[in-house]
Amino acid sequence: MGEIGEVAAAKLISAARAAIESALRGADPKEVRVPEVFEEEVRRGVFVTIYTYPEMELRGCIGYPRPVERLEVLTVKAAIAAALLDPRFPPLEVDELDRTVLELSVLTPLEPIMVEDRRRMPGEVEVGRHGLMIEWRGASGLLLPQVAVEQGWDAEEFLVNVCLKAGLPPTTYLRPESRVYRFEAELYIEERPRGPVRRLRLIGPAAGARCGA
Repeated sequence: MGEIGEVAAAKLISAARAAIESALRGADPKEVRVPEVFEEEVRRGVFVTIYTYPEMELRGCIGYPRPVERLEVLTVKAAIAAALLDPRFPPLEVDELDRTVLELSVLTPLEPIMVEDRRRMPGEVEVGRHGLMIEWRGASGLLLPQVAVEQGWDAEEFLVNVCLKAGLPPTTYLRPESRVYRFEAELYIEERPRGPVRRLRLIGPAAGARCGA
């Protein structure tokens, strides 16, 4: 699966910022204009993360792990939800717009991790490359690749923490009936509020950013 690239990412982030601003100024989120960024339809899962600037503290993060609509539509929906509906934070205020930056995480398809012995599952997870999602008995949790990098987790700790993110016991990934997926993500971020967009690469424990869903 090819990368979307910085040019397309910048257009998506611009659309996300415009959608957030419209929603904060009272527009009906369902009526926010969604631009066509790609010549052909692109369907990818996506998360939009909002950070305070320059502190770079998490201010909201919502996304769609499965590509249920075209990427432009999901980006706009995720951006509005991250600004207004993340239960961890109060809704964003209009006067915060110029003190926040947006990060875009564009996902590869979810890939089930299939191992006969679940105790070997950590060997199928590469920290700095993979994100994780777990589903079990109606509960689900997801952590983006950058989370494990920033927290300094190894693969086993990453698996434990995605279970906790879902509100499940920490070793739920060992249960044969649970479903555990891995995925990769392209990361793009504004260098400053309304500024240029650059690609982020996870290369060490301080790289990336803090998010989840």
